[in-house]
Amino acid sequence: MLTLNNIEVVYGGTILVLKGVSLSVPAGRITALIGANGAGKTTTLKAISGLVRLERGEVTRGSIDFEGRRIENRLPEDVARLGIVMVREGRRLFEELTAEENLLVGATLSGHVREGLDLVYSYFPQLRERRRVRAGYLSGGEQQMLAIGAATMARPRLLLLDEPSLGLAPRVAHEIFTLVQRLNADQKMTIFLVEQNAKMALHLAEYGYVMENGKIVLDGPAERLREDADVKEFYLGMSKSGRRRFTEVKSYKRRKRWLA
Repeated sequence: MLTLNNIEVVYGGTILVLKGVSLSVPAGRITALIGANGAGKTTTLKAISGLVRLERGEVTRGSIDFEGRRIENRLPEDVARLGIVMVREGRRLFEELTAEENLLVGATLSGHVREGLDLVYSYFPQLRERRRVRAGYLSGGEQQMLAIGAATMARPRLLLLDEPSLGLAPRVAHEIFTLVQRLNADQKMTIFLVEQNAKMALHLAEYGYVMENGKIVLDGPAERLREDADVKEFYLGMSKSGRRRFTEVKSYKRRKRWLA
């Protein structure tokens, strides 16, 4: 469904952020991109959604293909019309509008208002109960549900999720991930998930990519990544020495795909 072919992203004409990123997101599945803060994960999503153009960024090399169409450097509204919807980090909502009014804004692309509301409320019953409450007065978990619900109202062919667990208590984050998994299973919704919480992401996704310093350094089925010694040490906290970056370990450098 979605393929990134060796893309580079430059900000302001001088700052190289993504350095030859290639990955694929197959239809109907959940694919995860994990990595440390500042690795380039959010920039990858912005390159796909077109938001990178609003920040003086540009895909200067490579291609982004969505269902056979080249979409790199298109405007965000054009990308959204193709069915790619992004839930941005930090739960960007219209805080002065009610929860239901935020959902109605999300329906502007699809036009399926009643069906969309019924679908969202079936997955997020708390939003039905809080539909007349201003978004700014909702809890963090409810706001994240609302952000995902508003994106679902647009009937996305591809849903991009940027750090959905950010700032949430573990119990609430687990609830959000469970609902995302249900949307994928029941609606066959294709989801590309960016997360720093590698443990949750790799239990949710079928396939995963690991990003460091703007490059993909490791990829594979999520089950295999969960058992990978390097991923365990650097991202799952399963080492007595604590978490370290891939680039700090000489033995790992031999396995970097860009040096192979």
